[in-house]
Amino acid sequence: MVTIEDLKAKATQIRKDVIEMVYRAKTGHTGSSLSNTDILTTLYYSILNVDPENPDLENRDRFILSKGHAVESYYAILGDKGFFPKEELKTFSEFGSRLIGHPNNKVPGVEMNTGALGHGLSISVGMALAAKKNQGSYRVFTLMGDGEQAEGSIWEAAMSAAHYKLDNLVAIIDRNKLQISGTTDFVMELEPLEDKWKAFGWEVIAVDGHDIEKMQQIFAAAPITKGKPTLVMAYTTKGKGVCYMENVPHWHHGVPTVEEYEQALEELCDKGGGQP
Repeated sequence: MVTIEDLKAKATQIRKDVIEMVYRAKTGHTGSSLSNTDILTTLYYSILNVDPENPDLENRDRFILSKGHAVESYYAILGDKGFFPKEELKTFSEFGSRLIGHPNNKVPGVEMNTGALGHGLSISVGMALAAKKNQGSYRVFTLMGDGEQAEGSIWEAAMSAAHYKLDNLVAIIDRNKLQISGTTDFVMELEPLEDKWKAFGWEVIAVDGHDIEKMQQIFAAAPITKGKPTLVMAYTTKGKGVCYMENVPHWHHGVPTVEEYEQALEELCDKGGGQP
């Protein structure tokens, strides 16, 4: 059985992999991937019914990374889980690699190409509705960024999910309050964001997006209310785990120098890492 301490150690290892990938490729969304690492680790190592040996399993749970730019942590987890050889992470963003800068469904374990922000929830609504129509037992999870909450398609999909009573759908917002051009408040005021989702007919629950134990409990318990989709507002820190990256807008798409790379790995090594 995987323990909470195992999951914390795994999240640290995934963060190391993210730093290695971005540094080697000289490109990537570092802060965004570090922000969502604990969320994805919780899902993939303790919640989702997925099988690396059979990635197209009919009744598998579905996961859509709507904030597709934050793909490094996603690829690192899929490689670590054995959906493809982990050694392939070294090809991230190289010419001819299938591990491109946004999720690519030529990669086993990736359901859909994403990255045009605001599309992931719509795709997930369709998948969840299909499960209801076909009497499938699987659940659909999607991870959105808070910046994409300004997209109109998000709210069309939110209305549809509530209308069709898609209680097999769990949407998560990585609420780090930063996007590429500054704070979300500066770019487009979002608050009261939790109340907006409640008004659209969703069951909303807030959580520290770095508290793996609490997230595990919430995801395992979903649906929170029968007949209603679940929205998990995960409050996170952009660049989490590397002190000089935390809450700094530059690291939305920053690439570390040699010195910064070494400092990041040293800091993460001090936190430990492991193999659940």
